[in-house]
Amino acid sequence: MTQLAFRGIEAWRGFRTIKLGCVLQRLFSTFPNSWPGFGLLLLRLGVGIALIYLGISSLFGALGGPITVARDVIEVAGAVFVLAGLWTPIMGALIVFDELWIAFSLHSAQPDGRLIHIFLAVLTAGVAMLGPGAWSIDARLFGRKRFKIGEGIRDRKPSL
Repeated sequence: MTQLAFRGIEAWRGFRTIKLGCVLQRLFSTFPNSWPGFGLLLLRLGVGIALIYLGISSLFGALGGPITVARDVIEVAGAVFVLAGLWTPIMGALIVFDELWIAFSLHSAQPDGRLIHIFLAVLTAGVAMLGPGAWSIDARLFGRKRFKIGEGIRDRKPSL
């Protein structure tokens, strides 16, 4: 009688539902709900409202040319997307570059104003890396999916 050694995951090679060595990289790691999801919602609301306020106030007080207007429009449009939770990582990265562009541009309004733009860039980078949370449009479009495993897969026995 042959003795079967424990082979770990090799014993389950008969199942072809998941390829070994294949890594699934998604744009969002998780869509947490409950308290962590509420925390992400608050973070998105705070960053989005602050960016919209700064962008609109800068738009109405802009004395610069079309480049200044373009920076402010990118800031406001990206903030609306982050606020709604739509395309959060992409829009978050765009806002981070825009806020750093505003902070380090030569024609920045006041030197102390640079710190708020750097702070908003860091917060937006955090939102972009963490994801939008369960209460967002991204969660409805790309969020948790429920998979129903067929009867045929459960009834198969692994080949040793």
